[in-house]
Amino acid sequence: MDKLQAMETFVAVVESGSFVSAVEVTGLSKPAVSRQVSELEQFLGIRLLHRTTRRLSLTDEGRLYFSRCKELLGAIQDVESEVGLHSDQACGRLRIAAPQDFGVEQLAPLWGLFTERHPLITLNITLSDRTIDLVEEGYDMAIRISALGDSRMVARPLASVRLIACASPAFLAKHGTPQFPPELRDYPFISYSYQSNGDEWLFRHVDGDSCSVRVRSAVYVNNGVTCREMAKAGQGIAIQPDFIVNAAIQSGELVELLEGWSTGEKLVVHTLYPTRNHLPPKVQRMRDFLVEQFKVPPWCPRPAA
Repeated sequence: MDKLQAMETFVAVVESGSFVSAVEVTGLSKPAVSRQVSELEQFLGIRLLHRTTRRLSLTDEGRLYFSRCKELLGAIQDVESEVGLHSDQACGRLRIAAPQDFGVEQLAPLWGLFTERHPLITLNITLSDRTIDLVEEGYDMAIRISALGDSRMVARPLASVRLIACASPAFLAKHGTPQFPPELRDYPFISYSYQSNGDEWLFRHVDGDSCSVRVRSAVYVNNGVTCREMAKAGQGIAIQPDFIVNAAIQSGELVELLEGWSTGEKLVVHTLYPTRNHLPPKVQRMRDFLVEQFKVPPWCPRPAA
């Protein structure tokens, strides 16, 4: 048994809440995750987890061991970072958290290029739409899309994001095309479940006018790409970030609505990392790489030649 890897696997199971979820974090198979935790329990001679068909929970001994594992693994990571700082060599494991849709649509194509440039850095990427506590959960950095950064973190803006109201040509041919925000009340919406404002949207016009509209959601989905695909299929109007819908608008599969009106808050893609006097080289390299890649956001339409 690789004791260090078993400890990392145990921590991943506890933090993710299940053996299945830990598979995504560790990159191991489910049997391997289960086996490592079982071998760790056998080695220690104690039960670390209560297992039921519905949930996992820590035993008292498991809670103490989890806390000590976190401390030890964090100390190892700090040592690796310190060594990297003194050698100025970017190396070691880099844990990154990113939103699910942005991670799939925009970040996934970039990781190969980064690892080609920095072969000594091992990426450990978690895609989740929940707000991850970087310090508490042991992440080196995160990519977030929000109006404001986390005041406890160093935030480097990467690109602005525009929310766009859109629908398919077939949907608009059947239901008509809204010209002003108040008309949206009469249309079914495909809404993102985690939207902070719920069904209430604030619209602003370029001339300074504004209005608030409560829309009628026909369905809620916790995934922006699914919202886009349902809108393309003619099932309603969606309000989604431009990095999700711009390609479909350019291809004619979706039509942008309400020309001259902006939707919701101004959002920014940030990269965040904990405040430190000495930033590890691996974090510096990733930060600079992302700034370079998003200098011209790939989802923005290019002017015609």
